[in-house]
Amino acid sequence: MTYPNRLWSWTLVASLTLAVASGQLYRRPEGEIGETAAKQRYESITSQIGIEQKLGTQIPLELTFKDETGKTVRLGDYFGKRPVILVMAYYECPMLCTVVLNELTRALNALDWQIGKEFEVVTVSISPTETPELAAKKKANYAKEYRHGTAEKGWHFLVGEEKNIKRLADAIGFKYTYDPQTKQYAHGAGIMIATPDGKLSRYLMGVEFSARDLKFALAESSQGKIGNPVLSAVMYCFQYDPSTGRYGLVILRVIQVAGIITVLSMATLIGGALLLERRRKQPTDDTGEVNN
Repeated sequence: MTYPNRLWSWTLVASLTLAVASGQLYRRPEGEIGETAAKQRYESITSQIGIEQKLGTQIPLELTFKDETGKTVRLGDYFGKRPVILVMAYYECPMLCTVVLNELTRALNALDWQIGKEFEVVTVSISPTETPELAAKKKANYAKEYRHGTAEKGWHFLVGEEKNIKRLADAIGFKYTYDPQTKQYAHGAGIMIATPDGKLSRYLMGVEFSARDLKFALAESSQGKIGNPVLSAVMYCFQYDPSTGRYGLVILRVIQVAGIITVLSMATLIGGALLLERRRKQPTDDTGEVNN
């Protein structure tokens, strides 16, 4: 390939990267509402979601739900002997809940402790319209993915009435809201660890959980120890965008920043290549020195 063609290729790549970085390749779906209204709606929804770390708070164990078999249970039925991993999600969630549950399963598979022996896992749907049948399907999927084979006994998938869901969510600091336009729930990403007697001992934020951190949190929780707050910024690895009904606005911003860095790097590389090419083409005298 000749140098001009090579330079053209680099320039094209740089231009496309800059387009992504400046947001030109990202289009919000057009609607009847204007830009100001869309911004207000975005701010309204995102201001209602997040995870407030309420370490040491007693979970209301008297709340009742239905498990995946349709049986009415108390939240306290899963406490008393072992620490509990608590996950707030909903079973028809198109993206984020699945990511959280998948990553949790990956970490649990790498853990030498087992569900139902050293700890329990309780997943509670934040949607009051979801049924035990949906919970059963979700449980079957993750019981199959869990390689230790003890999820049937120790991983519980619950559904319930809105008042009980809200009481639990408020108690543990899990803020969410329903978006009627996209017909989805907006919420943060993370899981909670509770002591055997039901006190919140640690929060693991975001969508990626290491087996080491998980075991450490469970070990401390099993002894009744309350951990320290973690940086909540990591929960915004996935950020809800009500204009699209999806998560990923902040990831887009990260890509934009990375794109800008890439463009600057390419510009430096191209500039250096041009300078070297120019010097290479300059005539030299018999002594090998460049003629000016």
